[in-house]
Amino acid sequence: MQVLRTPDDRFQGLKDYDFASNYLTLSGPDAIRMHYLDEGPASEGPVLCLHGEPTWSYLYRHMIPVFTAAGHRVIAPDLVGFGKSDKPVARADYSYQTHVDWLTDAVIQLDLREITLVCQDWGGLIGLRLWADMPDRVARVVVANTALPTGDHPMNDAFKSWRAYSQAAEPFNSGRIVHGGTINKLTDEEIAAYNAPFPDESHLAGARQFPMLVPDSPEDPAAEPNRQAWTVLHTLDTPVLTLFGAEDKVMAGVDRVFQKLPGAHGQPHALLPGAGHFLQEDVGPELARRTCDFIASTPVS
Repeated sequence: MQVLRTPDDRFQGLKDYDFASNYLTLSGPDAIRMHYLDEGPASEGPVLCLHGEPTWSYLYRHMIPVFTAAGHRVIAPDLVGFGKSDKPVARADYSYQTHVDWLTDAVIQLDLREITLVCQDWGGLIGLRLWADMPDRVARVVVANTALPTGDHPMNDAFKSWRAYSQAAEPFNSGRIVHGGTINKLTDEEIAAYNAPFPDESHLAGARQFPMLVPDSPEDPAAEPNRQAWTVLHTLDTPVLTLFGAEDKVMAGVDRVFQKLPGAHGQPHALLPGAGHFLQEDVGPELARRTCDFIASTPVS
């Protein structure tokens, strides 16, 4: 497997991103390096913040200080192919299952327990599978503008449009994509920060491939594993809170699917006004505060 590593100087001086970098080497013959942030007291059950497409841990920069100020530990990894993590060059090296396996390996290596899972976009498609596979490690879940598709229902037109764009766009401008998925919009400096991991097209295989890995038919390789995950999730009483950006057209209505889970009953679910798909950008501090309140109201017994 050919793997690239974005030069460190691409990440110098990013505004509001002055966190210490941590790295681990994932299991397997290719020695892929994953980058992650680890802030706050190590003794606490962590808030595991999972980003999606085409972002990285920079997405959580406005939320991490809220969590740590409340006394919580925060782990925010860069998924393989994104941020400061290594980037396999061949698109065939990325699959839904390999992403699940990579994250699972990281959780085991870090021995994370009593996790508060905060997942958005592909962070949910991967993180919810991890929850189903390792329910004993997850204390509670915040579902934010994400899904766990099985391919049994047609994708909406907004997603189809995005997927087509992601394959045809030249160049693939990650920062402008995030900008388009927010209500408050990004500064030029923030747009540049989202483009920092991708100095050229050779680094973009993971970002290009993600939209094609969403199960869109019942025969998709990830369809049956996701169905099995749903079966498990419906047996769990893990507390679940949905916090969705009200202006997100791609994920509109998906929050109600998660509100049917046993642990979601009676929780203070919310559609957050003035927030789009990347609600961490639009209402990050509010999202963090609501998560802190959720943690306080659902103590581990």
